[in-house]
Amino acid sequence: MEPTIEDETGAPAELEPRVGSDLRQPGFTIPALPELYAADEKTARRTYEFFTVNIRNPNTRRAYARAASDFSAWCSLHEIPELKCVEPMHIAAWVEQQLKTYSKSSVKQQLAALRMLFDWLVIGQVIPLNPASSVRGPKHSMKRGKTPVLDAASTRKLLDSIERDTHIGRRDRALIGTMVYTFARIGAVVQMQIEDYFYQGHRPWVRLHEKGGKEHEMPVHHALQDLLEEYLSGTNLKSAKGPMFRSVTGRSGRLTDLPMSQSDTWNMLQRRALAISLQTRITNHTFRATGITEYLAGGGTLEIAQRMANHESTRTTGLYDRRRDLIALDEIERIRL
Repeated sequence: MEPTIEDETGAPAELEPRVGSDLRQPGFTIPALPELYAADEKTARRTYEFFTVNIRNPNTRRAYARAASDFSAWCSLHEIPELKCVEPMHIAAWVEQQLKTYSKSSVKQQLAALRMLFDWLVIGQVIPLNPASSVRGPKHSMKRGKTPVLDAASTRKLLDSIERDTHIGRRDRALIGTMVYTFARIGAVVQMQIEDYFYQGHRPWVRLHEKGGKEHEMPVHHALQDLLEEYLSGTNLKSAKGPMFRSVTGRSGRLTDLPMSQSDTWNMLQRRALAISLQTRITNHTFRATGITEYLAGGGTLEIAQRMANHESTRTTGLYDRRRDLIALDEIERIRL
């Protein structure tokens, strides 16, 4: 699956610097500085700069900070007091330990985070060499994604089960439809503004704000047009400004002026799936994979699906193609005992 880091369980505690109060910068939310990187003010400052200056994506920042904190805790447990004492064999031992808890892909990502952090500290003349540069990560090759996928009937059942006479219901139907029909990442969907749904000629389009500051525009499927028009008209947001998919105030059912978060979306999907006793454990990525699979099953090409999903390569798009699952199931049913 494409490298993507999206935490559905919420962000960690806000940053509380241990060395020098001037290190705190407004607008950033990262964990407290781990002990290994707080030995002196130069090290602490350079580490904070890595997370605030070098990394722009908040999800990447949280994931890399978590890897740095895990390694710091491991070093503390094994009585490695300072960064200058860290050696490649320590990194390798930590990797082996992480493999007992995390998947190979996750550990590769964690090792990459340490490599980047230590490179940053080497450039800042905090440490002379990067101890992680020579450490090999676990071999991991994936030809089939692990994202749970729904078939067309289950997706339609889910959409039809959502009420159409409330603001929340209209919002949820439109949000799920946007993920299915545009193959969009959840991060791009929750960032949408109302003006990102617009007309070119007689055809509606959507504008998605992808990773790296890239904008991706595509025409709207007629079924998605119905869902978005129903949502915007029913909530009186059609001529408004601000976030497209908005959070709700408590149990009031009233939409706020704030956008939904990725965790809001995940919680909504679990609630909706539970209401219809859906057995598939869906995630924020399920509908991206569902849309791609149904498009390809309908005769679409992998190259066009790649462009629609805004992937860098068809290999990444292929990880979302789950048509082989259906073939495998049909073949297994040939066993008659």
